[in-house]
Amino acid sequence: MQAPESSLNKDIRFEALFNSASLGIIVVDKNGVIVLANHFANQLFAYEPTSMVGQVLEKLIPQRYHHKHVGYREGYANEPQARGMGIGMTLSAIKKDGTEFPVEVSLGHFKTDNEQFVIAYIADITKRKQNEEKIIRQQADLEAINEEIKKLNSNLEATVHTRTIELQSTLNELEASKEELTISLEKEKEVNDLKSRFVSMASHEFRTPLSTILSSISLLAKYSTTEDQPKRDKHIDRIKSSVKSLTDILNEFLSLGRIEEGKVDVKPDSFDLTEFMSNIINEMNVLLKPNQNIQYTHIGSPTTYSDSNLLKHVIVNLLSNAIKFSPENSIINIESKVDDNTTTIQITDQGIGIPKSDQVHLFERFFRATNVTNIQGTGLGLHIVGRYVDLLKGSIKYNSELEKGSTFTIQFPSKIINDFE
Repeated sequence: MQAPESSLNKDIRFEALFNSASLGIIVVDKNGVIVLANHFANQLFAYEPTSMVGQVLEKLIPQRYHHKHVGYREGYANEPQARGMGIGMTLSAIKKDGTEFPVEVSLGHFKTDNEQFVIAYIADITKRKQNEEKIIRQQADLEAINEEIKKLNSNLEATVHTRTIELQSTLNELEASKEELTISLEKEKEVNDLKSRFVSMASHEFRTPLSTILSSISLLAKYSTTEDQPKRDKHIDRIKSSVKSLTDILNEFLSLGRIEEGKVDVKPDSFDLTEFMSNIINEMNVLLKPNQNIQYTHIGSPTTYSDSNLLKHVIVNLLSNAIKFSPENSIINIESKVDDNTTTIQITDQGIGIPKSDQVHLFERFFRATNVTNIQGTGLGLHIVGRYVDLLKGSIKYNSELEKGSTFTIQFPSKIINDFE
């Protein structure tokens, strides 16, 4: 027959359980005076061991709630009943140093020697509240992105519709002209090829980011818990990246439209070319692949004369291509030179190069080299670059070898010329 367990053993086991609990435990008497507090509760409220004992419970509650809480406490003492955590109440507690933080509280009660006691189990929910607030902010961001997507879709539809009408109009004009049959047939072939390229490009470049956005939005709805936060962040980043891609495509269409409509004004002025190039390189550094590096050198006077806005578009496009089509661990060299009459800017990469058979079409609208079909792009960038260089009264040359890289050289006047005035 097993001997009855001694009261001493029970006390030791109770104390071990009480003080090793991973949440705060506080026992108060009917007057709201703390009679027991475990180690975790002392740490939670930043009190020294045993220093909470003898304090009134309201000492742990912000001053603005004292009046109401005394009434609640007295009412609970008269009619005690167990209350579990997570019942939808947001409570606040205060540390010894005055720091306020959110808590969840579970209540219980017991009676010994005809005296009523209340036991409170207290959990710090600061992290949970922060995550909930982050989720609310992200939901607001997502709603803003949805509105942006709606506007972007509307603009894209209008642009595609306009371009389709223009292409159809060109075809109708060619069909109506019969005076020079050979020339008309060649132009018709060219326009048809242009239309095919446009439709192919639009169906791919618009559909891919839109599909990514739709799939990410659908998946976001499934991640509703705090533990799913990394997954939500991943899909929100994918949505933002896809929206940026669509915006870039739309900007290229708008730039092409302004050029063709003759609405691009050239406003040349003198500026520091070295500072101008350094600012662009700093902006483009965020696009670099791992261990890619841009090296820049300049020869001659730092000052040139041109339209810096149009020139920036040209340099950004060429430098973006150099980064996109070059591998990791590669170097992109930029050299600039200003002499009395001419400014020269040369960009050299170590990328995939351009096939010889494709180089003759390099500056045509919607043309993409055969070795970049799996890399994102519209085929408009170099066409717009060529048009802008023409507006700057300059020239652009290139030299490229497959798998060995490409060099693009731009030249334009370094001083005022009559054509600008």
